[in-house]
Amino acid sequence: MIPLSGDWAAKRAAFAWDWPADFNIAQGCCDDWARAEPDRVALIEVDAQGARDWTYGALKDASDRLASAFLRAGVRRGDRVAVLLAQSAAVPIVHFAAMKLGAVALPLFTLFGTDALLYRLADSGAAVVVTDGESLSKILKIAPELPDLTSIFCTDATPDAANLWASIAAYAPLAEPVITSAEDAAVMIYTSGTTGPPKGVLHAHRFLFGHLPSMELTHGGFPQPGDKGWTPADWAWIGGLMDMAMPCLYYGVPLVAHRMRKFDAAAAYALIADHGIRNVFMPPTALKLMRGAAVPDSVRLRSISSGGEALGAEMLVWGQATLGAPINELYGQTECNLCVSQVAGMMAVKPGSMGQALPGFDVVVMDDAGTPCPPGVMGEICVAKGAASMFLRYWNQPEKTAAKFRGDWLRTGDLGVADSDGYLTFAARDDDVITSAGYRIGPSEIENCLMGDSDVVMAACVGVPDALRTEIVRAFVVLRSGAVPDAQRLIDRVKTRVSPHVAPRDVVFVDTLPMTATGKVMRRELRDLAV
Repeated sequence: MIPLSGDWAAKRAAFAWDWPADFNIAQGCCDDWARAEPDRVALIEVDAQGARDWTYGALKDASDRLASAFLRAGVRRGDRVAVLLAQSAAVPIVHFAAMKLGAVALPLFTLFGTDALLYRLADSGAAVVVTDGESLSKILKIAPELPDLTSIFCTDATPDAANLWASIAAYAPLAEPVITSAEDAAVMIYTSGTTGPPKGVLHAHRFLFGHLPSMELTHGGFPQPGDKGWTPADWAWIGGLMDMAMPCLYYGVPLVAHRMRKFDAAAAYALIADHGIRNVFMPPTALKLMRGAAVPDSVRLRSISSGGEALGAEMLVWGQATLGAPINELYGQTECNLCVSQVAGMMAVKPGSMGQALPGFDVVVMDDAGTPCPPGVMGEICVAKGAASMFLRYWNQPEKTAAKFRGDWLRTGDLGVADSDGYLTFAARDDDVITSAGYRIGPSEIENCLMGDSDVVMAACVGVPDALRTEIVRAFVVLRSGAVPDAQRLIDRVKTRVSPHVAPRDVVFVDTLPMTATGKVMRRELRDLAV
């Protein structure tokens, strides 16, 4: 465990990655605990009928039996097993069963439609899909177009698929899991498609270890006695799966599983209060919605992390004042997650900054020639190879894998600025930058300023073609219920608080913003609307 005392530079200097040559995520997150403490609670499944505790022993037994069922269905090392399920005990059971055979788990969002599912299942060549009754119809509709798909399992009883729970009951536990190297493929997660067609990002078993420095530090010396974790983020997203779910299971901390069909702030607060949840990973969209709801006195959070979009200083102040715990913002991407973070209490939190590179990660802002930028100069955020959470490759796209790197550096495609103390500030995705009158403008700072207004629930800015200035800034704004639209007041706010040259030229008030399944604003759709 990384010590909490000492300055940040000392933590980074003292840290070295150390993972075993042979490792399997199912072993570390399930089987090791099951052998040592089989009755230890691993997961608490909460639904309309109540709450059910799953012990590590029960998870191991179920995943061992399901692995036998998968083996009978023809699953072999390297095959892809799609997990099209909402938060539930079935999710880790399926992941672990696949991993025990050396297969690759492929988490998918239940919100995906048939086109999105067809693309990912065809591209991955998935051999098995495990889903529920609600999503089964989508799979059955596209199954004739998936020649690699040989088996479908369903958590609900149906004549159209093998029943997951009946299969678990029918098969004997797997005699011996395969031995996997820490470098063997374990999970494939598709990018959210904010900048183009989704790409399958293949990760090794070692990538679990890449998430532990952030978990330990941003959650205040995690784990502590009495800790209990939850995230409303879907476990098909790397944020939900690896920023909370798998680390909790690895550390032996009870993980709450609860399906939210649509995020509801009041319901989230009630869940936290009713089940004594102390540690949460909250996507920015969820936190913004929680800001507008009453907080029950019984909510007692110890730690909060967030990632996916910048929150802004106003949200951080609200979090500390209202929720009683600092919100530590995380930065990463599907290809190399959790490489930068704020860590309140261990570093000075600079408003607007993402924080500093976490132990084990070297992060540099580079110019187009691959030279580190001086402090204060915008460039591309790059991460050095060698980190545990660095991806193996894009699935079936060697050219794009090669293009993702410049020498020993992963090119994130994100623009940022580093200051003289090593703090990094996110500016924009490279293709989100607005060029206006010779200035390169990142939308994040403008959006954060707009979000600081009490009437604004969400905001997103894009560039609109302009004959004189190349582009002008247009803001799309979602107001709280009952608020009176006042575009000029919001424009003036940006002029006075940020700068006149970055202020929106016009404001469009909308009911919702187009979002990816992971809660990121799809600015390219807004750009299409703006033309």
